Amino acid sequence: MENKKLAVEQSYESLIEPLLQVFEGQPILQGSVFILLTFILASLLTWLITKILKAITSRTRTYLDDRLVNIAKMPIYYSLMVLGFSTGIRQMELSNKITGMWVLGFKTFGVIIWMIFFIRISKIILKQLAWLGNKHRLIQPQTLPLFDNLSKVLIVIIALYIGFQIWNIDMTAWLASAGVVGIAVGFAAKDTLANLFSGVFILADAPYKIGDYIVLDATGMRGKVTQIGLRSTRLITRDDVEVTIPNSIMGNSQVINQSGGPYPKFRVRAKVGVAYGSDIDIARNILIDIAQNEPLICKKPEPRLRLRQFGASSVDFELLGWIEDPELRGRTLDRIYTTIYNKFAEENIEIPYSKQDLYIKEMPERLCKYSGTAKK
Repeated sequence: MENKKLAVEQSYESLIEPLLQVFEGQPILQGSVFILLTFILASLLTWLITKILKAITSRTRTYLDDRLVNIAKMPIYYSLMVLGFSTGIRQMELSNKITGMWVLGFKTFGVIIWMIFFIRISKIILKQLAWLGNKHRLIQPQTLPLFDNLSKVLIVIIALYIGFQIWNIDMTAWLASAGVVGIAVGFAAKDTLANLFSGVFILADAPYKIGDYIVLDATGMRGKVTQIGLRSTRLITRDDVEVTIPNSIMGNSQVINQSGGPYPKFRVRAKVGVAYGSDIDIARNILIDIAQNEPLICKKPEPRLRLRQFGASSVDFELLGWIEDPELRGRTLDRIYTTIYNKFAEENIEIPYSKQDLYIKEMPERLCKYSGTAKK
């Protein structure tokens, strides 16, 4: 890599060698002329390169390559400037120490320029992946800040490594210190890291999304997802109480997503029993008619009625119907049960309830005597 760079500098020197011969014997002027010409050539070459690249990218349908070309303009220009400045400083025949410091400084400046370029590039690419990706991809709008920060940290670390190599700084002690600090931080923040990684996997796997109604199988808690963060998930229960659950718990729990599936519709089940001896055909017609005329019940799929079992004191039916949103479950069941009660009362269909009949086989003698005395 260094040999290629020297070859470029030598070719650049040979290109303007005739002009430098005018100031032969005056190295300061030669170097100054070299730097001045670098400004002009860098501007021309940058304009020419970007013009060619824009002509190529204008034929594509996406705007991503156009943005990349606009961002690449700055590092191309400053890279040419750094190359020309380094060569100009060498032309001035200063002391080795001063020349070396200047050259190393220019190289470090070039590393910083390209570091900024790659940070901006990574941000654009990650945004594109986040907004164009499907819900099962790891990079999503919710996880974008995390991966953006990770990419920045990685690019800065690589830039620091290259900078240390330019200045011939031994990184062994730095790496050892960073390893010790990383282990200490890992032990101190293990719960935070567990929530963080669980949050990333939840966002990537997408078992639920904002607006879904979920039920935690372990506790039976049911609520609407209002926020999915990297550390926790927030639910609003039907009592309008906000509950914050760490993602490590969400990741290790069985989550029932009532809004999941091919569509957000949710099936409600109304269980009702009728007394033995009732006309079950009339009961069936009443229940089906109630479901079909209920505005909150979807017409498609059609509501269904099932006779589930012969219970201890009733014939048990289950009325099944779909609603548009799980949030309507309580309201729908309230309307259905109210209508069933009124309709069954009109048709004299008994809804059995728990009751006990007491039969006295023989009255105790003491009570009989007491009863006889009372009659006299």
